[in-house]
Amino acid sequence: MSPVGKESAAAMSNDMTRPHPTTAAATSPRGSHTFEQLAEPFRRGLKLHCYRMMGSISEAEDLVQETYLRAWRNFDRFEERGSFRAWLFRIATNVCLDALASRTQQRRFLPDRRFPPDDRMPDGIPADEVAWIDPYPDSELEGVLDGTPNPEARYAAREAVQLAFVAAIQQLPPRQRAALLLCDVLGWKVSEVATLLGGSTTSINSALQRARTTTERGRRQETVAGAEPDAAQKILLGRYVKAWEALDLDGFVALLKEDATYTMPPMSQWYAGRQSIRAFFKWAWKDYEGYRLLTTAANGQPAFAAYARAGEEWRAHSIQVLSLGHESVSSLTLFVRPSSPRLFSAFGLPVTLEG
Repeated sequence: MSPVGKESAAAMSNDMTRPHPTTAAATSPRGSHTFEQLAEPFRRGLKLHCYRMMGSISEAEDLVQETYLRAWRNFDRFEERGSFRAWLFRIATNVCLDALASRTQQRRFLPDRRFPPDDRMPDGIPADEVAWIDPYPDSELEGVLDGTPNPEARYAAREAVQLAFVAAIQQLPPRQRAALLLCDVLGWKVSEVATLLGGSTTSINSALQRARTTTERGRRQETVAGAEPDAAQKILLGRYVKAWEALDLDGFVALLKEDATYTMPPMSQWYAGRQSIRAFFKWAWKDYEGYRLLTTAANGQPAFAAYARAGEEWRAHSIQVLSLGHESVSSLTLFVRPSSPRLFSAFGLPVTLEG
């Protein structure tokens, strides 16, 4: 957790233990429930909402802490006749919009959203001037995406967490981003979003139309939303692991679609097409003794944690997120060092393996 998150968490903890102006109200407007009991079930859903808004795991964690702090301090204003969940999401949306308004970079990227494809080998220098999107652990989605789909939502829950969707909505201005997420992902009414963001329903509808056009234009087809890998795809993933661990370049390239893409934030270079990807890995793999891949999942997509051999240890190399067709890999995103140790921790994975 960053210092901001620690400060917010500490402030919230202090508020909960010292006499507070809203202590009587915080005992709860709903019988014997406390604020914590009411709020805790929504933590993961709020974190996912903040991640979609911000494109960053660490920022999402910090902003959920800020959301809970604001909600605690204003708990006496909550009216039981309203939805507590909606109230928290209103606060979280405002917290995200405030955070975005305070910075010069309001968008995060994957390399293929910012730069043209390359045919040169990278120089190994991260593009630190760019804010990059993080992958999101599927372990944080448990209990969030399993509910009954909202009939008002335009996107299936798993579709709306995939990397391509998150990358596409990051290109929207913050208010359009919020409107699209609230209406098309969470299923809010336009009138409710107008009340939250300000403006008329006509202006929100107009913003939504622009947001939908931009988002659909920027998305590419990814793994079928909500679907577990079928038998053929499981075989494909097994072959993928074997190719990496054997440094089998031909075997690896054979798994790619002809027009596959490969990106590797925080490096700006990315590669389009099987031959360009082959050229990169022929160049890159020669510097490694080997890899070990552990199965994980990210953004509702198949993923692996890759460790590269370094002497007697295997050290964190990359979180790899795959998009699959029925018989091939259509896109591959490697979140590589120096960001990988932080991301491995976010995925609950060690940064080194023995032997």
